Parts: sequence; C-alpha cells; structure tokens
Amino acid sequence: MTVQRILKSKATDDVITITPEVSVADAAGVLSNKRIGSLVVTADGKIPLGILSERDIVRELGKRGPTCMNDKVEDMMTKKVQTCEKSERADDVLARMTEGRFRHMPVMENGEMVGLITLGDVVKARLSELSMEKEALTGMIMGN
Repeated sequence: MTVQRILKSKATDDVITITPEVSVADAAGVLSNKRIGSLVVTADGKIPLGILSERDIVRELGKRGPTCMNDKVEDMMTKKVQTCEKSERADDVLARMTEGRFRHMPVMENGEMVGLITLGDVVKARLSELSMEKEALTGMIMGN
C-alpha cells in the first residue's frame, strides 16, 4: 500500500497549518478546536518549516510552566520535519515514524505539501490490508 492510497482513503485531505509568528497559546486553541494532534508550520501553505505537536507544548509546559504559551510557534516547533512522497510504501513510512518516535508526516509532491498522514492513518490502512489478505487466504483454504 502506498501513501497516495492512504491519502485517498482519508475523509479530508486538508492540512491544518499555522504560521511561525503565531503564539503557542493560539496554536493550542487551534489544536483543541480542531481536535487534532499537530499543526504544520508554514509561511506559504506549501513548504513545511516545522511541526508543532501537543507533545511539544506539554514538554515545554512541564519545563517552564504557563509562560511558554506566550512564545511564538517558531520557538517551540520541531524544526527537522520528516516528510514522505505519495509514491512511498506505507510500511517504509511506518518504520520511519516508529524509529523517529513521531506521529505526523507531511506528504510532498514536486517540493510542495499535498497532505498529511498520521501514525493512526498508516496503522488503520495496514490493518485493513491484513484483513483483506486474511479473507483471501481463508477463501483459498476453504475452496471459495
């Protein structure tokens, strides 16, 4: 299964983004209102500059307390963004996410962001694929 197939199976291909100069407090509000785990940080909506996740915010809250909520997103975001291409295999992306211990990955095409996949998206797609394989094998064994 490819990343492109996972993107097609998602209810929406919208990527919720935020600009680097927005406050962390405002970003947390977006995360809460949209019920999502991360925001892609971008100046133009096409090229990811970073990712701000719930985990990033909680980590800083634990270290510094609520004053960190006044920081700009660019000061707290994860700057080394791992991306993937639509043509990549889901298993390869899953391995990278697991190794890197992150859950959100922008999908790129021709140098521009075209989507976002999550660890949950990849796991759901893989479970669906395994279920279909099981049914096919069961059918072959039963002679159906």
